[in-house]
Order: sequence, then C-alpha cells, then structure tokens
Amino acid sequence: MTSSKNYSTQIKPKSVWHEIRGVRYHVTEWGDRQYPLLFLLHGWGDCGASFQFFVDRLEKNWFVVAPDWRGFGLSYFRCESYWFPDYIADLHTLLNIYEPSAPVNLLGHSMGANVATLYAGIFPDRVCRVINVEGFGLGDSDPTNAPDNYRRWIELSNNMPAYKVYKTYDELADRIIKRNPAISYDRAIFVAQNWATQVQDGSIVLRADPAHKLPNAVQYRRAEAEACWAAVTAPMLIVLGETTNFKEAFKALIGSNESRNAFDESRSVVISGAGHMVHLEQPTKLATATEKFLTQNQG
Repeated sequence: MTSSKNYSTQIKPKSVWHEIRGVRYHVTEWGDRQYPLLFLLHGWGDCGASFQFFVDRLEKNWFVVAPDWRGFGLSYFRCESYWFPDYIADLHTLLNIYEPSAPVNLLGHSMGANVATLYAGIFPDRVCRVINVEGFGLGDSDPTNAPDNYRRWIELSNNMPAYKVYKTYDELADRIIKRNPAISYDRAIFVAQNWATQVQDGSIVLRADPAHKLPNAVQYRRAEAEACWAAVTAPMLIVLGETTNFKEAFKALIGSNESRNAFDESRSVVISGAGHMVHLEQPTKLATATEKFLTQNQG
C-alpha cells in the first residue's frame, strides 16, 4: 500500500474458519455472541470484510457474522465451476453453526440478497427478517438458448477467463472510486486490500476464483425463484440505491402476483447518494434503515 490514509475500524473484526460442506470457509465476526445475531451476505466479487463500514455505524449491539462465499475472499477456491444452490446450502449449514434453532436476521447485498430471499422461502421457519439490498433475481432465460449456453460453458471451462491484474492497491482503489464515486479514499483502500492480495511478483490480484466468471451451465429459471419468493413469510425491507437501474426490476416485482407478498413496496427505502454498492457508499444510511427495520414492532 502506498497511500498514507488508512481507514480506522471502530468495531474490531475477528476472522474465523469453518468447514462447510467440504469447503474451508472464512467468516468475519464483529461483536459478542451475547448480542442479537445479524448475518451479512455479500454480493458477487465482494467479501464479508467490506461490511466493516456498515458495522461501524450500527448504534446498537449486535453479533454480526459475514461469510466469504466459496471462491471469494479468503474462502477456499475450488478451481472449477460454481453452482448457485451451493450458496443456499452453505448458508443453511452456517446458520446451524451459529444459531441452530431460532430464526435469524439476514441482510444480503446483490447476489447475497438473492441467496437470502431464496433461503427465506425454502426455510421460512429459519428466518426472522430480511434486508434485501438490490437482489431481485435475473430475467427469465430462453430454453432454446440451452445448447449454446452449454457449449459456451464447456469451451470457457477449457480456457478459463482471467481477472484484471493491478500494479498497486491504489490503482485498484482508484477503480473502486470510479465505480462508486461516493466512497472515500480511505475506505476504497480498505476495500482494495480485502478484495485483493499481493503475489510474489508484486502485482495485485483479486481474491476471487476465475471460475466465477464462467456462465452458469444451467440457465436461470425465474419461475422457480418466484415460487421460493411466494413462500417467504419473514418481513422484508427492500433497499435501493438512488442512482442504480435496479428500481425497474423492483417495479416489475411488486406488480407480480408470485412475489408481491415478499416484495412489499411499503417496506422499501431508497438510499440517497448511493449506487449499487450501498454498504460502501452510504453505510450510515444503510445502518440506520437496517436497525429501524429490525427493532420496530412488526405487529
């Protein structure tokens, strides 16, 4: 790191490891186990440690747990293709480690929000409340594209895509700021140092398995996701960034009979000054909305 500015954590993180379904999982913990449990689920290409700014701005005492999904952050890289249902099963195993009986509060961002929402419909008795930060599924796939999709998956598997390599952490931080202009430089450096690592030749490489860049072998089946959403019983807060295009996806959801029970427009909030990476750009506003939702009487 060449920058002189360092982000100062307010609540110290703790790294722990768990064997989860054959994968060595890294988990970041904050707070004490005596406090209410809150699970934080990161999105694609991210890691649990980047929730640090959000955790630092929580006003109440929580025991916060943020896993690195398999193949991201410090969790094990399988070096082969990834299957989305594994995230759901991994979450189930992690919840049973930290709280085997009582329903748990889940906050998920993007891919992590999709995992949380699907899980809440599959195991509704295991989820207390959900904060969904811009995780609304994908558009439905065309079955006639299946042959081309399988072919592309196989061909790319034999010629694995690569991530961009950076010369310094500052270069990566500059890219983070370009994509998330509301993030401060000290936070961008902090994120860069958790998203990436320095290898032997001095270059900076992302802590993400290149296999994550492969297309899914099985195309997205939206009807199956909608069936899971329809089974959600936990109250859900929808969080949107002010400057993202996810608002249109949310509008489509609230007009759908299959998902309107879970995705209630009356329980939604738009975070001003934030793009898609709400927890990086506006952690204070996200923390405030989260605690208000988790502590209010749901009747």
